[in-house]
Amino acid sequence: MRNISLIQTTRTTFESDLFISAIALDLDENLTYVATEHQTPHADVTVQVRKVETDGEYREDHPVVTSSRFQAYLASNPWSSPYGKPHELVSFKLLLENRTLVLVMRGGDIATAPLDESPVTVDIVGNIDAGILAASWSPDDTLLVLVTGDDKLILMTSTFDVVSETALQRQDFGEDAPINVGWGSKQTQFHGSLGKAAAQAPKPSIVGPSPDEDELPRISWRGDGAYFVVSTLSSGDAKARALRIYSHAGVLHSTSEPTPGLEHVLSWRPSGNWIVGTQRYGFPGGGEGRAGRHDVVMFERNGLKRLDFSIQDLASVEAKLTEETPRKWAYRVREASWSSDSNVLSLWIEKDSGDVVQLWTIGNYHWYLKHEIMASNSSSESMPARFTTVTWHPEDPGVLFLTTPSEIIRRKYIWDTFISTSYPPHDSGTVAVIDGSTILLTPFRTQNVPPPMASYQLPLTAPPANAPRHQSRLPIHVVFSPTRDVMAALWETGYIELTDLRTRLGPGRGKIMDPIKLWAGYIAGDESAASGTSEYRQIQILGDHIDVSGEGPVTVVALGSASSQDGKDAIMIVNIEGGNITESVSVDLPQRGGRMVPSDNQVWWQSPNGELLSVDKSTETALPVSSFKEYCPYTRHIDSPALLIGLTTSSHLYVANMEGSSQQVAANVNSFTIASGYLVWTSTAHMAHFAPVTTLADWLMRSALKPKDIAQPEWETRRVERGSRIVTAVPSTMSLVLQMPRGNLETINPRPLVMEIVKQDIDRHNYAKAFSACRRHRIDLNVFAEHNKEEFITHLPDFLEQVNDVDYINLFLTSIGQGTLPDAVVNGLCDGIRTELEKKDLKTYINSVLTAHVMKRPSDHEAGLASLLVLRETEPQLVEDAVKYIIFLVDADRLFDIALGMYDFSLVLMIAQHAQKDPREYLPFLRELRAMEKFYQRFKIDDHLRRHSKALQNLSLAGPERLEEAFAYTEKHQLYDTALSIWKGTEHYNARIPMPAALEIYGDWLFERREFRDAAFVFRQAEKYEKAMLAYEKALEWQDLFDVALQQQISKEDLQAAAYRVAEDLSSKKRYQEAAIVLLDYAKDVREAVIALVQGNLFSEARRVITLNAQPELLEEIVYPGALESRTQIAEDLTEMREQLRKQIARVRELRVKKVEEPDAFYGAEDVDLHNVDVMTDVSMAPTTFTRYTVAPSALSKASSKRSSRSKRKMERKVGSGRKGTVDEEEYLLRSVTKLVVRFNATQVDATHLLPHLFQLSVDHHAEGLLLQADVLAFKEELNKAVEEIWTKTPQEAEEGVEATLEGWSARMKEYERQRRIDALEKVAKPDIGKEGLGKRMGEV
Repeated sequence: MRNISLIQTTRTTFESDLFISAIALDLDENLTYVATEHQTPHADVTVQVRKVETDGEYREDHPVVTSSRFQAYLASNPWSSPYGKPHELVSFKLLLENRTLVLVMRGGDIATAPLDESPVTVDIVGNIDAGILAASWSPDDTLLVLVTGDDKLILMTSTFDVVSETALQRQDFGEDAPINVGWGSKQTQFHGSLGKAAAQAPKPSIVGPSPDEDELPRISWRGDGAYFVVSTLSSGDAKARALRIYSHAGVLHSTSEPTPGLEHVLSWRPSGNWIVGTQRYGFPGGGEGRAGRHDVVMFERNGLKRLDFSIQDLASVEAKLTEETPRKWAYRVREASWSSDSNVLSLWIEKDSGDVVQLWTIGNYHWYLKHEIMASNSSSESMPARFTTVTWHPEDPGVLFLTTPSEIIRRKYIWDTFISTSYPPHDSGTVAVIDGSTILLTPFRTQNVPPPMASYQLPLTAPPANAPRHQSRLPIHVVFSPTRDVMAALWETGYIELTDLRTRLGPGRGKIMDPIKLWAGYIAGDESAASGTSEYRQIQILGDHIDVSGEGPVTVVALGSASSQDGKDAIMIVNIEGGNITESVSVDLPQRGGRMVPSDNQVWWQSPNGELLSVDKSTETALPVSSFKEYCPYTRHIDSPALLIGLTTSSHLYVANMEGSSQQVAANVNSFTIASGYLVWTSTAHMAHFAPVTTLADWLMRSALKPKDIAQPEWETRRVERGSRIVTAVPSTMSLVLQMPRGNLETINPRPLVMEIVKQDIDRHNYAKAFSACRRHRIDLNVFAEHNKEEFITHLPDFLEQVNDVDYINLFLTSIGQGTLPDAVVNGLCDGIRTELEKKDLKTYINSVLTAHVMKRPSDHEAGLASLLVLRETEPQLVEDAVKYIIFLVDADRLFDIALGMYDFSLVLMIAQHAQKDPREYLPFLRELRAMEKFYQRFKIDDHLRRHSKALQNLSLAGPERLEEAFAYTEKHQLYDTALSIWKGTEHYNARIPMPAALEIYGDWLFERREFRDAAFVFRQAEKYEKAMLAYEKALEWQDLFDVALQQQISKEDLQAAAYRVAEDLSSKKRYQEAAIVLLDYAKDVREAVIALVQGNLFSEARRVITLNAQPELLEEIVYPGALESRTQIAEDLTEMREQLRKQIARVRELRVKKVEEPDAFYGAEDVDLHNVDVMTDVSMAPTTFTRYTVAPSALSKASSKRSSRSKRKMERKVGSGRKGTVDEEEYLLRSVTKLVVRFNATQVDATHLLPHLFQLSVDHHAEGLLLQADVLAFKEELNKAVEEIWTKTPQEAEEGVEATLEGWSARMKEYERQRRIDALEKVAKPDIGKEGLGKRMGEV
């Protein structure tokens, strides 16, 4: 679906008396060397070499590099061409390796001209007496092939050493001669309806040359330089042209099959699959076929002809042949050549009226004529214009060089797709493809016609009578109006045709298109066209006037440049109305070779360096606004938000705004388009990307303020077929048309485009269209609520009015019920839809009402069944169908239970019957229930359905005779909360009767569950004080316990016993002070109280109690030994902590030395992707760094097997366990030191409380206090130094940073691999050592 567009033309003109015969390109210096020939009076030829900048600025002079005279051929030579004297310069080549020009002359001279010498002189390095008829260099410039006048083939190196010399005319086939065993011959193959008779028919015995034959040999290399082909005319009377394929060593491999009418044209496709020639038909010695048939034929390397396509109808332009015609068919194909990427075939056709170069491409096995280049004659219009050479650039596949006798023309082409960019609802998605004299049109909105077919073939009209002679039959550019399918075709001369295609957008049986011509003429007037002073290459239609009905003027913008070599670009803006040009404005531009940016209502121009200019029609000026970082031949302007999109030939996609900011969006892009508010592009990674233009504009604005801080957003993507390119996008059908490399098409509906249109339809309340699109493209129907919940709920009646089919409503309800919407939203939508449907017609929408009840969260099955009860009497048949439907939605057994829970046996029977349940299963049970009284019956039903709370309520209503059964049921199912709510305020709540009350039962249950505090409260409320006291004692709520005990006036002995029990339990929980209070207040035991206080290190309180109760003997008996015992315990703790600290500090130092000296051994060098490999080899291998933390350090490698989920979890638990020798050991040690600091802080607090008493009790205690004080201070200082040493970072460690993401087991293990290289100091915070005062002054007193 692609066409060839011209983007730049450069002309270099020389003196009119020169004759350009060849050019050579200097790719390193970007120069072109031009060779001109001049015949001297002495039958010699003078060759001059000039230097020209390939695409540089215009210069008046072109300096002569060197000049030399060579011997020319005589016209009487037998190898002279009967169609005019050929060029004396056979080959002109620049060898870049040594920067030497090589000239091969027809007279046999081979000359070199080193460019590095000054002055440049021509040296003849060799001569072939017989002359040289053809010469060609290999693609790598290492080999030179010559065909001499005595039919010899000579192969030379770049230093002109002969590699091989063989005779050209040979009878053998070559080394690859086929072996015929019969079954592979043509006679044994299938020949269709013609049968074997056609295959066995005698072939024409005469194989002759074409009348257009120039009798000269041709040489062409394959792109990789491994083979070359030589086309020669056989000697003797029966002349016939044949192709011979040679290896790069000069060995003949194969010879072409005899081909009648085969001509001199020869070109081997660089990719290597085809050798191109031409073949004539319809004359003696030519191919069998109609007279005048002319084909381009293609051979394979084995010499067999495979493909062909006809050029006769397109190449011949003469209506009738006359006797004065110098050629039989008034034209001949002179040469053929391929672009460097093998995509474009150029045919140089020599007509009686002038030369033309045709550019052909292939797609889906069809050959398209895409472009014609007519030769123009600036010196004399009476003489036919001729080209002298046609050469493709060896590296840039879009650059073509053409030379006339006095001019070099450099034309640069790109691939372009001519698409309609009109907007919904009038977007047709029309694509135009140029195919010779026809424009193929396909509106992808209604038809997807694969190429080379098309929906409509629009023939191109013949040029007008006043057209210049060099006007081609093919347009150079085609464009569509942005508001309707008005198409404009532009020719290089400025000729324009406007056509209203009148595309049918809806379904129907009529014509898909019914085009009419709106206007045709020259944009700058007939006089300007006749003079040929301007060359146009791009056209645009503005959409500011055209409306949908086609009324109003058409604004056409054309970009061209003066045909002179110093002419700059200019833009012509014309208004066409009523068949006439009503207004014309020309705006001159600062440079040549720019390109317009397609826009809907503005004119933009991009300079060759990427600068973007806005063209103002009113002031006739072009002002710079923004720029791309490099020239982008593929561009697009977006109105809202105002953005400019550009794609380079090197696959870089750029975006620029009106503030001058420009950023690269992607670097591997092969096509893009704008559709439905998205920038869509495909990449060489075979992905389609969808970037919202609003997000793109915001990102561009923010990145301009902070270029390094703003990351590119994540765009939505989807995979596409390999090599896919975008043809067009059709917003109305939410489709994206892609073309594969072979040429076939694929239409997809990307989710972003579909969602955008669906959301637009929802905003317009066009719910039917949005619902249909969601169903067609499998979009979750939750989008209706997710997009704008409040708006949608408000317009639920409109939604149900448009989507009124019961099945569609059920589908919608099911989708939202099973979706991800919050429960409240789902319930609100279900209730809202149900209410509206009940208002409209409950009978019609009963299934939808049931669906609404079922899809609520949780499902309201009872309400749904209740809806059936409303219609049961009036619409029994409808209710039966509805029952069948709800059984389809809900499990039948569950529905049976729900109906049973509604206590409606008729509904139960209906569901059981339609659910095809066995009557023997449910009828006896229903009969048994019918025999019971009402509430006991409901109790049995609820108990059967395990609705125990409801069953207890019904049982409580069954009468007082069921009270004991109710209490038993309460205990069985632990329904205490329900029981309390049922019997609260009754005599059974807390009555003093032999039967246990509800509160007491509830308290017993709480006590059994060991919820002693709550049980005590309930017992106290039930006035069961003994049970309450026991529960308080178990809960250690001693204040409430003794409160109740004193209120109940229990005996003194029982009170003391309770006090001792409680104090013992409190002491076991280390609540020593509370235990002392209980012993003092309720047991009146001072001794035990002091013991409890000393156990808790509460010496101050103990001494106070002793003094208060006047029992000083307890001081020496209990406090003195207790203080020494506490001092000993603290000393033991310090010794233990000191030993631990020293071991761990030593190990940390060892690990840190190893980390610096052997980092790989410390961290391990391992591929973390091995974590995700399920199968490992069973071959034993040496231990690796992976073994360091997966097996024991002493273990060797073991055979691995599949890793299960259990083993994965086990491995994760191992990670970070801190075993010695693992990478987590340092972190483990640091955490252990942190815990040690916490422990020391607690010990320091105990020492702080103990020291004052040691200093006061006795001399021995004072001495022990001093020792303890010194011991604590010494360890504290040691601990401080260790902490400072461990938690001090090196400068290198301080600069490192980390990021973390966790998802999945493999990701977690990868995160662990990254975390293990993070210093442990980053993971473990430095602990703070407490600053408790240790009473230094007390020890001195």
